Amino acid sequence: MGYVLLAGAIAAEVGATTAMKYSEGFSRLWPSLVTALGYLIAFALLAQTLKSLSVGTAYAIWAGTGTAAIAAIGALFLGESMTAAKALGIALIIAGVVVVNLTGGAHG
Repeated sequence: MGYVLLAGAIAAEVGATTAMKYSEGFSRLWPSLVTALGYLIAFALLAQTLKSLSVGTAYAIWAGTGTAAIAAIGALFLGESMTAAKALGIALIIAGVVVVNLTGGAHG
């Protein structure tokens, strides 16, 4: 169940960060509200995740996966550049998340 909650936390964080792009410095109401609500949901789900996963593992997966997802969204949908170096960095983040996951993330 912890990984399901973590996936929800990641999705909420990615949605909130994407909405922040459209908030124009929090000057637009609806994207600003979506940002605030998304982060509230993300942190609430992350807190629930910590009941069954270690904090280091959960946070590494949450932050790494969110970072990679936002970089991909930026490149695919927001017209941001994707250089070879940026793609390599994203691949290294994903590899790091996989390694953290393989070393065991549940409380022992």
